[in-house]
Amino acid sequence: MHFSGVAPEQRRSGLGREMYRLFLDAARDDGRTVVRAVTSPVNERSIAFHRSIGFAVTGPHEGYDGPGTDRMAFELRL
Repeated sequence: MHFSGVAPEQRRSGLGREMYRLFLDAARDDGRTVVRAVTSPVNERSIAFHRSIGFAVTGPHEGYDGPGTDRMAFELRL
């Protein structure tokens, strides 16, 4: 998956959690053992959301996407 997002008017409806559930089920079915994601350090909602569904969060990682482009990294063991 390259990007996931929920329209502002649909936030807090459970849609994002359900999309991730479907993705994680497919990853497990495909034999994956780890899922990783990234976001901007200023995206506090994304960081909180990923933590709430069990991702470990590290960062910010300086220059992750090139000079001056820091990222927070998420990892979930399946």
